Parts: sequence; C-alpha cells; structure tokens
Amino acid sequence: ATNAVNPWLYSKMPFNAATDFAPITQMVRVPNVLVMNAETAQRLRIQTVADLVRYAKANPAKLNYGSGGNGSAGHLAGELFKKEAGIFALHIPYNGGNPAQLALVSGQVDFNFDNLATAAPNIRSGKLKALAVTTLQRSSALPDVPPVSDTLKGFSIDTWWGLVAPAGTPPDVVARLNQAFVAALNAPETKTRFANLLAEPVSSTPEQFGAFMKSELAKYEKVVKATGAKVD
Repeated sequence: ATNAVNPWLYSKMPFNAATDFAPITQMVRVPNVLVMNAETAQRLRIQTVADLVRYAKANPAKLNYGSGGNGSAGHLAGELFKKEAGIFALHIPYNGGNPAQLALVSGQVDFNFDNLATAAPNIRSGKLKALAVTTLQRSSALPDVPPVSDTLKGFSIDTWWGLVAPAGTPPDVVARLNQAFVAALNAPETKTRFANLLAEPVSSTPEQFGAFMKSELAKYEKVVKATGAKVD
C-alpha cells in the first residue's frame, strides 16, 4: 500500500506510482483493527464503534489515539475515522508501531488502529478490546468482530501487497505471471500459511489490480492532504 500513500507523503519520489508499473495481481492483505485498552473500554462503557463515536461526540477533545508515527497506516486510519465519524481525538505519534501498542496496553492512549497480526496476541489475552476491523467484510481471523463499515458506510483502509512489473512489460509476459501467481495464491498450502500469519491471499486480474491501485491512490490523496502529514 506504500505505492498509494508515499506519493502524497513525500515531496519527491524516484518513480511515478501511477505510470511506471504494469499491474500483475494483488497478492495479500492484512486487515487493520480498531482496538481500545480493555480497561478503558469497560470504564467508558464502550463496546462498539457506535459507542465510541457517541462518547467522542458527548465528550469533545477527551479522547486520544496513538500511532507508529506521522504518516503511518495507523495515523491515516485514525484521521479517516475522525473525518467520517465527525469526531475529534488527539493524535499522539510514537516512534514505531511497538511503542504505540505499548502505550495503548498501558492506558496512555485510548485507542489505536493497529495491524491485526500485531494486535492479535493482546486481543486474545484480553488486554485489548477489538471494536472493528477496517476491511469492508469481516476477517476470518476475527469472525465475531464487525467491520467499521457497518457503522460508517464505505469505511475501508487496510494493508495490502501486490505484484507489479516495469511499465511496458509485454502483455503476454504479464498474463503468464498473473496466471502463475494466481494459481499459487489459490493453492491450499498458501492459504494455510497466510492464515497462520493472519493475512488473506487476494488474487485479481491485471485490470482489476490496476483499477484498485488507481482507486487507492485517489483515496489516500484525500486522506493525506486532510491530515497535512509529510515525512520530508
């Protein structure tokens, strides 16, 4: 997903993400998850996304959230959430995802948008309360946790990887690569391996992946510009 985010975070890029690549297939996505410190959630009586939004509107400027730094996935997800929900929460950037999660577990911040694979151990141990996943559909890794989009229609922001080739790669080469990687992604052993990593294999045609990357570029342009985030 960095190809969709970095063009808006950096003033100069060594390549054009929109024109310098030939899409082959999307490969993997890892949902992000909206999590709260479990004790904080219990104290504030927040069990759902709707509860969180109601509390934030009734108590302006009392909530904060942490992230792995300005321009990180957690920061952008948090700002998109604030915009879509019409709430305010103070962003507290940390120097990486691990310090941000430690701050949440210790109660220094109220909520985070974290990578599911990273947050899962603390969710399972009961230290964190998972309110929602950020994919449009429920995640097989957390089937009882609804998507944010159940409350905020259309909300979707996750971490994804895909396969591209240099622009101008012959179409027959792109087609052969697509066929080979799609077959690998659909293999049972691949699905099992990714499931163990709390990741979901996602295959697509080159045309579908190209359209997806274009839509992601447009989405993150709005999000990054709304936050004012820059890293150079």
